[in-house]
Amino acid sequence: MDKRFGKLERDIEVIARGLNLLNPPGMRNLICKRQHFFLCFNDRSRGNTAYVLQTNTGKIPVYCHMTSHGIGGCGGGGWTLVMKIDGHKQTFHYDSSYWTNMADFNRPGGKTGFDHRETKLPTYWSTPFSKICLGMKIGHQINFIVINRPANSLYSLIADGHYRLTSLDRNTWKSLIGFRASLQTNCNKQGFNVFPGNRGSSKARIGILGNNEKNCGSCDSRIGFGTGGYRDNSNTCGNQATHNADNGDKHIKAMGYILVQ
Repeated sequence: MDKRFGKLERDIEVIARGLNLLNPPGMRNLICKRQHFFLCFNDRSRGNTAYVLQTNTGKIPVYCHMTSHGIGGCGGGGWTLVMKIDGHKQTFHYDSSYWTNMADFNRPGGKTGFDHRETKLPTYWSTPFSKICLGMKIGHQINFIVINRPANSLYSLIADGHYRLTSLDRNTWKSLIGFRASLQTNCNKQGFNVFPGNRGSSKARIGILGNNEKNCGSCDSRIGFGTGGYRDNSNTCGNQATHNADNGDKHIKAMGYILVQ
């Protein structure tokens, strides 16, 4: 490692002690952020591949996307993989405990890029970030959007089940699907743990809901990750839309990718 970064690490330790950040979880998060910075930013020569990162469960290989190529609107700068979700499978349904626990799933799937291998990595609960990159793959086309939202981890935004607002344009959410995307024109509730008034209606751990009525009580459409509810409860990532949606009825299951920076 470059001597400058070694000195910076020591300086951070001194500052942390002065701020009483040495006891968990503060120091643990600081360590994770620092190690991800050095490993994902200081060693770019290997390109888009798996890097060994330190998490609070030990060192694990994690896919890092280092270039701006192939990741659309998210841009470059070093993205760390957190999850991959297959919309055809129930692994990461809205009601799955994987959203609320600190259990990983299929770590080997976290070493590869934008394929069809589902995974949930310890980076879900141990990696602080300032931005989230969301991608959906339908056929051979992958579209990405970015959410500017600092947090201690994705777990900290989702696990407690509380709704947290984002403020993206609805067309930005639709761009994940492309020209086939469809949503009802009302409600437009978006963010994390997006839940309607009616428990059986559309819901999403990350995403946006639509409704034909002028409320969010009985949403019949959604675009998102970790989804469920009406009309196809088996669609866990992608686009569901019925009841006068703006581009017709849709039942699109996508492969979803969640990375942080």
